[in-house]
Amino acid sequence: MTATQNQSSKNGERRLYVSFELGWSQWKLAFCSAAADPARVRAIGARNMEALRQELVKAKERFGLPTDAPVYSCYEAGRDGFWLHRWLSAEGIDNVVVDSASIETPRRGRRAKNDRLDAVKLVSMLVRYQGGEKKVWKVVHVPSGEDEDRRQLHRDLLELKAERTQHSNRIKGLLAAVGLAVEVGPKFLQQLPELRTWDQQAVPAGLQERLQREFARWEFVDKQIKALEKERVGKIRTEETAPVKRVRQLLELRGIGTNSAWLYVMEFFGWRELRNRREVAALAGLTPTPYQSGDSDHEQGISKAGNRRLRSMAIEIAWCWLQYQPGSALSHWYQQRYGPGKSRLRRIGIVALARKLLVALWRYLETGEAPQGAKLVDWHTKVGGAAAVSA
Repeated sequence: MTATQNQSSKNGERRLYVSFELGWSQWKLAFCSAAADPARVRAIGARNMEALRQELVKAKERFGLPTDAPVYSCYEAGRDGFWLHRWLSAEGIDNVVVDSASIETPRRGRRAKNDRLDAVKLVSMLVRYQGGEKKVWKVVHVPSGEDEDRRQLHRDLLELKAERTQHSNRIKGLLAAVGLAVEVGPKFLQQLPELRTWDQQAVPAGLQERLQREFARWEFVDKQIKALEKERVGKIRTEETAPVKRVRQLLELRGIGTNSAWLYVMEFFGWRELRNRREVAALAGLTPTPYQSGDSDHEQGISKAGNRRLRSMAIEIAWCWLQYQPGSALSHWYQQRYGPGKSRLRRIGIVALARKLLVALWRYLETGEAPQGAKLVDWHTKVGGAAAVSA
């Protein structure tokens, strides 16, 4: 008997393992009590928690387990988020949320795949994981409900800004079709009647009406963006929670603005338990991925396996760091190593700088020691000035 198979009976304890394959209208559940057991697969209605309780009871009866036998479960991170994890934990079930990209799969060109097979595969891997094979997959660190809720503001802002850009580009594209180039802003409707095409004619009436409707959507999104930005500034000024205090700490660094400071903390530094610089870089997807096989030996670039929002912001802030912190040790390192090179080399170097800067910011928040040579400013000046705070 293997160590994994013996895990269920270790110290006389017998366990029930269950995996979830979550669909919109139906959930597939796979049960077993040991690695050698054939999986018991059942289907229930999605989010039917009473049916889930009944299936757990039936599964314990099926495998001859006592009613108080511990239950271990897993499901893949995805659309359903973490509410199910919290419900399972409240029910006394030991659950893990799995990074779906880390699950091993056959490398054949074609393979059978359906919800039943996926559920059976998950429960077999869960037995191995609970038996001590911790590298069988990657487990997602689940934030608390409060930490998860804090991410809503900046994520909504990012989506709204992307939507505003879409409306702006559509307006520009419609005008480009008649030979006009105009910047979209609050006074666009006042400018529209004055625009003239190549033959000195006004913009056609039908096109004007469409532009007005498109601009109304742009204006609505713009108002929502400004409202959210105002709300964020208010939180930075007045809240005394630990995450907001970290936002203020980052704002004391020149070159770090409200967008980046808020995103860094609420997505990353505010709730994750980071132990070393390697974890920081890996969770941001900024680690190298070498490829070595036989005579082949080359670098494939960064992994991009981490938080995409933080990764894109880290690249943007790295460029800003060179501009606003030219005297820092990190800027000197970049200029000496990549500055004399061509544009492609500098773009590669900025990723390395982003990784180093992210680690330096993590250490700054943990120890209070600013990156070497970095200039500090008063955070009040970035959110309306100290006078506004005192008022």
